Amino acid sequence: MKLEKLPYELTVCKPAPGTQIDLKRRFCFFAKTDEEISLVCPTEETPEETAEREDGWRGFRIAGTLDFGLIGILSKISGLLAENRIGIFAVSTYNTDYILVKAENFDRAMDVLERAGYETAG
Repeated sequence: MKLEKLPYELTVCKPAPGTQIDLKRRFCFFAKTDEEISLVCPTEETPEETAEREDGWRGFRIAGTLDFGLIGILSKISGLLAENRIGIFAVSTYNTDYILVKAENFDRAMDVLERAGYETAG
């Protein structure tokens, strides 16, 4: 399975109330539930006003479109990283999964996954 590295640092944040989110950005994940609004975006594109934010994330995606019938893909990756004491922030879209790790753990995470047989690009 191929993993594609995202070429920028990411921020996970809660935009301040009333903040307009530009969904035409090169990369952003916007989620709204009955409890909160969250945004994942390149750090340099983070809204100026946030209720909370955490910088210093790097990410990768599972290449291609994943069939909904596939089981355990995210579980296997998160398990390998957990065994190596690397925490994750996972985001799933209709097509695939994105896994974020703190920037200081990114190279180690890629090494762990490559040793487990994953191909990485980017």
